[in-house]
Amino acid sequence: MSINKVILLGYAGKDPEVKEVAGTKIANLSLATTEKGYTLQNGIQVPDRTEWHSLIFWKGLAEVVEKYVRKGSQIYIEGKIKTRQYEDRTGSKRYVTEIFVDKLELLGSRLAQQEASPQSKLYQPEQSREDLPF
Repeated sequence: MSINKVILLGYAGKDPEVKEVAGTKIANLSLATTEKGYTLQNGIQVPDRTEWHSLIFWKGLAEVVEKYVRKGSQIYIEGKIKTRQYEDRTGSKRYVTEIFVDKLELLGSRLAQQEASPQSKLYQPEQSREDLPF
C-alpha cells in the first residue's frame, strides 16, 4: 500500500495564473510555507525557512481560486505530488515538482478575503468542502 497525499497551509506568493485548455480551466499558484526560526542552546540563531510550492488547480477549484485567491491570501490545501521532466532549450533534462490540489479551504478573516477580492463576500458555501462537487 502507498499513499501520495500532501497537506499544506500557507500564503499565496502571487495572484493565480488561470488559463483554459480544451474547455477546462486550470490555475497555477505559488504557495509559501514557513517554518519558524529558533535559537539553539549555545545561542546560535536558526532563521525562518520558507519553502515555495507550485500548486495546480483544475475545473471548479480553478474557478474558486481565480475569484477569491490573491497574493497574500492564506489557504489550506490537500493534494498529490507529481513530478514531470522536460528538456530545456539547451537539451538538459529538467524536473518540476507540482502539487495537484483536490481540496481547498480559504482561510483568514472575512475582511481579509473581501480586501483580496470584492466578490469574495458572495462566496458562502452551503456545503462542507468534502461535499463540494469539484
